[in-house]
Amino acid sequence: MPPHLHPLPHGERGRVRGLLKDSGMAEELASYNPIVIDHFTHPRNMGEMENPDGVGEAQNPVCGDTMRLFIRVEENRIIDAKFLTFGCAAAIASSSITTEMIKGKTLEEALLISNHMVTDALGGLPPTKIHCSVLAEQAIKAAVLDCRKKTPSPSPLPTGERDGDEGRNKRGSEE
Repeated sequence: MPPHLHPLPHGERGRVRGLLKDSGMAEELASYNPIVIDHFTHPRNMGEMENPDGVGEAQNPVCGDTMRLFIRVEENRIIDAKFLTFGCAAAIASSSITTEMIKGKTLEEALLISNHMVTDALGGLPPTKIHCSVLAEQAIKAAVLDCRKKTPSPSPLPTGERDGDEGRNKRGSEE
């Protein structure tokens, strides 16, 4: 895994916030609403997941923001989600809220989450940061696709073994 996608240890987060403040990031944060700031400064579900059922990655080639989303699935339902993101405050906040949005959803329900829904859940994003919510939507789709590739669908049963065919032989006549 690229080193830039590893989360910071808890003790380092405060130091990094101080560096961001000194670098002018505090001025950028002023353009965000409290929900975005909260998800940036206190990201939920950040980190790598061991043995995920699906991993999706999305990247913005212009700014370089990268989101990697991990999902754990049981009986077609997402039971856990984690993320690693390299990017701006909006990218981290979008990743954080996305993990909360998809937990408990079926794979099909998760696929219905759009970038507009992510933006709305964050209480809005500046127009120049909407691409961060697009990363979230793309990462969800990629993670679900990866999960489906790893988990084979149940194969159809032979004709004589389907429900309702009990007592019939392969030619369909009663035995």
